Amino acid sequence: MSYLVYVALFGAAVAFFLWLRDARIFYRTGLPGYRKAAYRGVLFCALAILGVAVTFYSTLELLGLGLILAALYLQGNEKREKIWGSEGTLDRFLGNAPLGKPARKKGG
Repeated sequence: MSYLVYVALFGAAVAFFLWLRDARIFYRTGLPGYRKAAYRGVLFCALAILGVAVTFYSTLELLGLGLILAALYLQGNEKREKIWGSEGTLDRFLGNAPLGKPARKKGG
């Protein structure tokens, strides 16, 4: 097993992190740009998993890494609304967005 498998796993983990971050921001704000990004993130994560599989099970390791890089590139090109003003870096990194829609009531 080559060290490139670990690089592929890290790239796939980043793709999943970005997808879940977009989904969290959509859940908190309800903005349509983040909704679209969250839905497309599922496809990009599938492409990243395909890249990991190609890297792990094939001798074409660079092709697998290319698929992962393509998934990350496409995920970064989604059009999203600007939601942050003066928040800190950690808030942006974790996807802490101000609530834009009323909070849902639980249990009723």
